[in-house]
Amino acid sequence: MAQTPASMLAAGKFIVDSRYATTEQEESILQDITARFPNVVLMKQTSQLRAMMTIIRDKKTPKEEFVFYADRLIRLLIEEALNELPFEQKEVTTPLDAPYQGVSFSSKICGVSIVRAGESMESGLRAVCRGCRIGKILIQRDEETAEPKLIYEKLPVDIRERWVMLLDPMCATAGSVCKAIDVLLKLGVKEERIIFVNILAAPQGIERVFKLYPNVRMVAAAIDVCLNSKYYIVPGIGDFGDRYFGTM
Repeated sequence: MAQTPASMLAAGKFIVDSRYATTEQEESILQDITARFPNVVLMKQTSQLRAMMTIIRDKKTPKEEFVFYADRLIRLLIEEALNELPFEQKEVTTPLDAPYQGVSFSSKICGVSIVRAGESMESGLRAVCRGCRIGKILIQRDEETAEPKLIYEKLPVDIRERWVMLLDPMCATAGSVCKAIDVLLKLGVKEERIIFVNILAAPQGIERVFKLYPNVRMVAAAIDVCLNSKYYIVPGIGDFGDRYFGTM
């Protein structure tokens, strides 16, 4: 019996080259991911969002334009991720001395960027969360084991009391983000208080994250269909950090 893209995804088999993926296959994979992983929030694919994604995906886009539209997209993504935080009822009085029943954040938050690409998302978080504390985690691949290795971390001392916005624009194999989540859990952060904020993800990465950490939440701007033989997301963006910081 022929396998559908969704059944191939569930079995750990993935399309290797997006050139061979039809629109129907792409839609099938996205539907399967959102159905199996309810903690994955995919931003509404509006024309504005797709236009910005088109610009930053284009290899001809110059650095200045790439950064401008990436920053716009990141801010929208952060705003979407803030919807995953807990709120509580709050009453205020308007300038007309009338009561208004509103809401406010009910918990402290902080950002944690996975160095280096994740640092590109820090200004977007600061722009919408004034005074938000931001920590950093540096993870590199161990040359002997090929496994992600923690090199450096500097995090708020009270991080276990906070909701954490974990920042990394790309989720390919998810090795780095899984290591970062492990670091946070060992410091006492509750799994359900980690919100992984991500511009672009591959099915393989999502599968790995939620197999290990089913209670984490993830907010993504887009999900592509696969990885290539070099473990880059395709169609993809390329190396986001290199393009953003101009180190290509």
